Amino acid sequence: MKKTKKILKIFLIIFVLGIVCYGGIYLYAWMSPKLAISSAKSYYFYDKDENLITGTDEWISYESLDEDIINATIAIEDRHFFDHQGFDYLRIAKAMYNNIKSGSKNEGASTITQQYAKNLYLDFDKTWTRKINEAWLTVRLETHYSKEEILEGYLNTINYGGIFGVENASKYYFGKSATDLSLGESAMLAGIPNRPSEFSPFVNLEAAKKRQKVVLESMERDGYITKEQLETAYNEELVFDSKDDENELNSLMYFQDAVLEELKTIKSIPSSLLQTGGLKIYTTFDYKAQESIEKAIKNNIHNDLQIASIVMDPNDGSVLGLVGGVDYSKSQYNRALSSTRSVGSTIKPFLYYAALENNFTASTTFTSERTTFVFSENQTYSPTNYGDKYPNKEISLATAIAYSDNIYAVKTHLFLGSEVLVDMMKRVGVKTQLDAIPSLALGSQPISLLEMTNAYAILANEGHKVEPHFIKRVEDINGNVLYEYKGNNETVLNKSITYILNEMLANTSNPNYIDYTYPTSYVISSKLTKKYAIKTGTTEYDHLVFGYNKDVVVGIWSGYDDNRELENDDPLNTKYAWADIIENYLKDKEDNWYTMPNNVVGVLVDPQTGKLATKDDKKSVIQYYLKGTEPSNDYNLDDAIPTIKYEE
Repeated sequence: MKKTKKILKIFLIIFVLGIVCYGGIYLYAWMSPKLAISSAKSYYFYDKDENLITGTDEWISYESLDEDIINATIAIEDRHFFDHQGFDYLRIAKAMYNNIKSGSKNEGASTITQQYAKNLYLDFDKTWTRKINEAWLTVRLETHYSKEEILEGYLNTINYGGIFGVENASKYYFGKSATDLSLGESAMLAGIPNRPSEFSPFVNLEAAKKRQKVVLESMERDGYITKEQLETAYNEELVFDSKDDENELNSLMYFQDAVLEELKTIKSIPSSLLQTGGLKIYTTFDYKAQESIEKAIKNNIHNDLQIASIVMDPNDGSVLGLVGGVDYSKSQYNRALSSTRSVGSTIKPFLYYAALENNFTASTTFTSERTTFVFSENQTYSPTNYGDKYPNKEISLATAIAYSDNIYAVKTHLFLGSEVLVDMMKRVGVKTQLDAIPSLALGSQPISLLEMTNAYAILANEGHKVEPHFIKRVEDINGNVLYEYKGNNETVLNKSITYILNEMLANTSNPNYIDYTYPTSYVISSKLTKKYAIKTGTTEYDHLVFGYNKDVVVGIWSGYDDNRELENDDPLNTKYAWADIIENYLKDKEDNWYTMPNNVVGVLVDPQTGKLATKDDKKSVIQYYLKGTEPSNDYNLDDAIPTIKYEE
């Protein structure tokens, strides 16, 4: 008996303390400054030409809203909205039980107030700090504002498939104000925010209709409509505002998330604005670049292979387009920014730039054959060539690049010293810590796609350091400039050596290099209408392609999230996707290749040996050298094709 009383006493104390704490939190929230939600999340995204991409253009009052959109939203998102104080504890408990039972985290329990609190922030981290901030904002909102005011703010800021705010969405999808929506239209709109890039009728009308029915059934369950009204609304023929379907980019949210991530790093923007919005964000976004990526993925990538791709202006580091995965609705994880994977042979151009700096030329030869390297403390390393193919003879550096010969790369790496490549990657802006090991020459260590694309941008712009960025300028709602990107034009690579390397990388699709194997990009040569420097890289689990000219650099990665091995056609399809991206983006532009520096000469050589071409050679290519380092004529001058000289 005494034991029972003691337990009851403890529970009573805990209960009283809980009530006191709960009341104290709400009292403190009531005493805290009132959030200015009338402008909350009124942020605007502009593209590189300062055209509005997304943003809350128009704010509509609660009183002006059609009651069907209000009821539809409450029924599908938070049926107890008018009864709780920000948190639906019964729903939370139910969701926890169902998630534990199913072993997943698929069921959520966020109320409308919690979702609105999340929208007051411009970031979507899933850390405990983020959740605590969200909970605190939820309490503050419930303390200072009526339910009608909270719902008004929520409906004016929620994402309807890349369109923010119910008034904007209503005009975008139906060409009318949210005051004039029918029941069927309201149910269609209310269903979108759950998974915007899946339930948008411009993306997947079938999925949108199924979601509309779920909304209508929820409204009927809660007594907002009758069964007859449900059937009528569902069978209503919806007339969408006519627009070109190609203008709807499913992948836009990947780019927008990247902008928001960068926004958090800008220290000149007051934290109060990051929390409550009121920002105009002028980005580097190029619609044509994003569209080119999206179309290429749709046309070339199938099954559950994942893709990340970046289109960048190499002249200033502006990211013009970005996709972090195949389907944003299924995975918001941005593989272009957050994932680090082995980069394979795409690291080799930086190794060979260092080699050219250290007196190598396009004609420098090593023997490529099965080799076991022995280094410190009798450790061994036995790399293999792709497909286990070896020429078993000396090949030139230019040939090694065309075939992506692994033996040549490791020999070069060890000849120069392993630290040279590590230092080289730092020079071109790679911040990831790399180890000076033999396999680094074959890209064995992980680097992000963004870092690698930026490194290639430095080759593409002939040696100037640039920083990858998504934001050009940020203004407050009144037009005051809070931040403006300032570029860094530091020269980190030699222009003449970069030119020589770029010319060698252009030969990765050159048919004159077909011999005992094929150049690595030859398979896509028929797709290419312009001259590009291209480098591919393949591991068991990853495939990458980087390529560029003076106008643009495109990087692409493919692989599986579960790290299983690539399937046979995966690398080929990724190469096709890369070719489609760069060709579509540059479709209306002239071929823009590099001007040869005055201290560089072009020489006709045998593509395999790097020696001067003779009249008897069936194949020859022009290869480039710093003046004075071109191959000498060690055989009968009458048999040699004359060197092509360029005057100062």
